[in-house]
Amino acid sequence: MRVVIAEDNVVLAEGLNLLLASAGFEVAAITGDGPSFVAAVARHAPEVVVVDVRLPPSFRDEGIHAALEVRRRRPGLPVLVFSQYVEQVYARELLADGRGGVGYLLKDRVTRLEEFLESLRRVAAGGTALDAEVVSQLLARKADPLADLTPREHEVLTLMAQGLANTDIATRLVITERAVHKHIGNIFLKLDLAPTDPGHRRVRAVLTYLGL
Repeated sequence: MRVVIAEDNVVLAEGLNLLLASAGFEVAAITGDGPSFVAAVARHAPEVVVVDVRLPPSFRDEGIHAALEVRRRRPGLPVLVFSQYVEQVYARELLADGRGGVGYLLKDRVTRLEEFLESLRRVAAGGTALDAEVVSQLLARKADPLADLTPREHEVLTLMAQGLANTDIATRLVITERAVHKHIGNIFLKLDLAPTDPGHRRVRAVLTYLGL
């Protein structure tokens, strides 16, 4: 079974290479960033890919975006991603198309060799492999996504939904623009909106407020 790996940590990448090769997988390429990973997938047509969520240059979400891109180009391509922490937004985004062939594991799971290999085989076969901690945190989300917002954060989000800019919100609520910025940051955090595109996050926050 042919595999392409996206992992910038040389030691971990080589460990994955040796592990997969010894288990009968063919490691077609090991890449260290999103663009080279996307190119390698196009070149080698793997049957499954393994991707670290955080890749250069920002080490934030390049890996997951690369994984979503290869799934867009090859719908249903089995993807197993792993991360140091549970990234709820990214986990939901990866699962959103409902096609299967998706895995999301925490990095310490990679050290449990048989469990990792079993998860990779399940994903390659079109199944789903989710770390128990990922499942726990996804299920723990409240039915009302706005439930954790403070009254002031609700006011700020209401004015955002009306299209007001930060300066106008500060004037309306008689607070500083810096305070508005802080409230909006808290709103993004509580709504699990990843810091990839501030403008996009603002729109998504409003859509959540509107129940869309």
